[in-house]
Amino acid sequence: YQRRVRGSLFFWVWVMLKLANRSNKLKKIILRRAHIRKPKRFASSVPMSNYDTATINYEKISTNLETVRKRLKKPLTYAQKILYGHLVDPHNQSLSKGDYLILSPDRLAMQDASAQTAILQFMLAGTTKTAVPSTVHCDHLIVAKQGAKKDVETAIEQNKEVFQFLHSTSQKYGMGFWKPGSGIIHQIVLENYAFPGCLMLGTDSHTPNAGGLGTIAIGVGGADAVDAMAGIGWELKNPSILGVKLVGKLQGWASPKDVILKLAGTLSVQGGTGKIIEYFGPGAETLSCTGMATICNMGAEVGATTSVFPYTESMSRYLRATHRSKIAELADSQKNLLNSDEGAEYQEVIEINLSELEPHINGPFTPDLAHPISKFAQAVKKNNWPDTVSAALIGSCTNSSYHDMERAASIASQAIERGLTAKSNFFVTPGSEQIRATILRDAQQKTFESIGGKVLANACGPCIGQWHREDTKTGDKNSIVSSYNRNFSKRNDGNPATHAFVASPEIVTAMAIAGSLSFNPQTDKLRDKSGKEFSFTVPEGEELPSKGFEIGEETYVAPSKYPDSIQIQLDPKSNRLQALQPFSAWDGKDMLDLPILIKVEGKCTTDHISPAGSWLKYKGHLENISNNTLIGAVNAENKKVNEVENVFTKEVGTVPDVARQYKQSGKKWVVIGDENYGEGSAREHAALQPRYLGCVAIISRSFARIHETNLKKQGILPLTFEDPKDYTRISGKDSVSIVDLQNLINPTANGNKKLTVRVKKHADGQTFEFKVLHTMNASQIEWFKAGSALNFIAKTVNKSVSYTHLR
Repeated sequence: YQRRVRGSLFFWVWVMLKLANRSNKLKKIILRRAHIRKPKRFASSVPMSNYDTATINYEKISTNLETVRKRLKKPLTYAQKILYGHLVDPHNQSLSKGDYLILSPDRLAMQDASAQTAILQFMLAGTTKTAVPSTVHCDHLIVAKQGAKKDVETAIEQNKEVFQFLHSTSQKYGMGFWKPGSGIIHQIVLENYAFPGCLMLGTDSHTPNAGGLGTIAIGVGGADAVDAMAGIGWELKNPSILGVKLVGKLQGWASPKDVILKLAGTLSVQGGTGKIIEYFGPGAETLSCTGMATICNMGAEVGATTSVFPYTESMSRYLRATHRSKIAELADSQKNLLNSDEGAEYQEVIEINLSELEPHINGPFTPDLAHPISKFAQAVKKNNWPDTVSAALIGSCTNSSYHDMERAASIASQAIERGLTAKSNFFVTPGSEQIRATILRDAQQKTFESIGGKVLANACGPCIGQWHREDTKTGDKNSIVSSYNRNFSKRNDGNPATHAFVASPEIVTAMAIAGSLSFNPQTDKLRDKSGKEFSFTVPEGEELPSKGFEIGEETYVAPSKYPDSIQIQLDPKSNRLQALQPFSAWDGKDMLDLPILIKVEGKCTTDHISPAGSWLKYKGHLENISNNTLIGAVNAENKKVNEVENVFTKEVGTVPDVARQYKQSGKKWVVIGDENYGEGSAREHAALQPRYLGCVAIISRSFARIHETNLKKQGILPLTFEDPKDYTRISGKDSVSIVDLQNLINPTANGNKKLTVRVKKHADGQTFEFKVLHTMNASQIEWFKAGSALNFIAKTVNKSVSYTHLR
């Protein structure tokens, strides 16, 4: 009987299901024998991590999916299975594209810069313990200058107040705390917390790094983090799924980094907006877990909601190598659940042949300007980019795995054998204490130091602008190349004349030794110490350390067993931390005669709106950090940065100064934005600061996903021109009125996503109107009415309204 089912699968499944309508037992046998994706039994006692008591609940995911499949009647992609498996209400949730899914995340991770404001907001929400497992990671506040040990010591001294606040709140509210020097948040998450089938949030745009371990990991702002911490269903606009089919196998100098560098050139910085990128195909099976993490990490550079790989053998190997064998065993038993359904369809498919992929170098000034290395020297010459590499940097959250360090060290070793050292300043950033301790034991660190490399702290460092650079002055035109993820103007060193390029660690190391951007290690030769020409051989290295990972120093602090005894102190005189006050609610009226603080021209990332670098020390003090608001944006009126006119006094000042003048005079204001406004990091302050200074709306041609959500969370209206050409009709000196806001709260107009903006020209007083669009749903409208999502959450929590979490 079973042989007949297997022999004529489709026909016999249909026949037997008809015959078995009255026999559930027989139906289960047929489904199992026909290999229809029915999960095996679940081991619900496996903890999510070695630091958690909460367990992995594949059974709940599977139960949700049974409900969803009955409704949709179609196979699902892996990303859809994880999202729908975490629905709060799978029976009644609208699943149409563009609708907002209400989800129950498994966990939350926060880096120290964004955690400050997230926790300050959480303290206003009225709960005493985080509803999901949460962690705080001290990685952003360490400045790279003297080397690992001294830089960590300096950071601890300079940021003592902040670290004490984060430590004490973690102790009190039940969060794990990773001390300064422990590593970069995303590497720590990959090593300890990510697992196949997990849905997690992180207060950093590169949270999708965990997608390399089969996790749907999404970067969010602090207010979204509060949703998870407070046990409120988290909203996500139902994304489309972009499939990237990988075939073949990487050859020679090509690396996983080159997959995403090539894809960035194909999609552009906004080509992934509103999409989850799901990688699949036989090529995916050939990649290491950490290589897949690199690819997912940089999905943020194309605006994707997140990126993910389905479960592979390399994930199982990585779980076992990082002391999570029980999770590996559980995931191995659920391979059907942890992969896409047979026949699942993607809204779009891009195919990349790994066997034909060559190394890429992207930049300068944007991560989507992609160059195959065979054509890069020509581009350097054509564009007159500085050919000398002034600094080469490897590591960061994107490329700091053991495999990355192995391949880069294999290039450095070849240079040592020939008596060479790096011609460029060379920096190495281990991603975690575990990686640092392991490459110290296995001598890769010694290799890097032997060619002149300086090993920096296990922290973000130059990748986010935390770099005390001393070899150039501001305005000096120079080129740097790194294995980082983002290369906007001034991003790494604050110098607008620095041309930053992004490549794989092995390409960066080869360029450091050659000292030239034009050097192609695949074809070009160098001269050794005796003057003899040689070529580098192909980089190689172990995927995982044969001796296992070295743990290194213990840097984790568990939550207190006695949280009621923990006292949290906020000094009202502090210039680093400041208690937050709720924003005022909407008064129910139209917004009339609003001045335009600035009409932004061109690229305006969150780095332009709220720069990092030296400003990171004020992340916990909203009033102080607001002094950097929009200081990097280009004013369309005068083509200058950080210079605008007060339309009432006609005096010229900095953007934050004029914003404060408007605030002091009781005047709300708006910003006019260009394309993809707010791209880049998950920096919540890019929304918090404008709101604090009096912004009520941003009217733009388009928005980056995370920033649009952050604006909504803080009670700012993110509006887009219905006709993008209307952007050109407005002057930065005009005033605007948003005149039909009642449409937002009118139930009969809920389907109407249009509002009207009336512009009064400053030159002659003439007026004209145009339509703008909004994407706010019913709950987001409630945030706006309440003044912010936090105000609304506080009311909700106080009413004891919550959901039953998957745990």
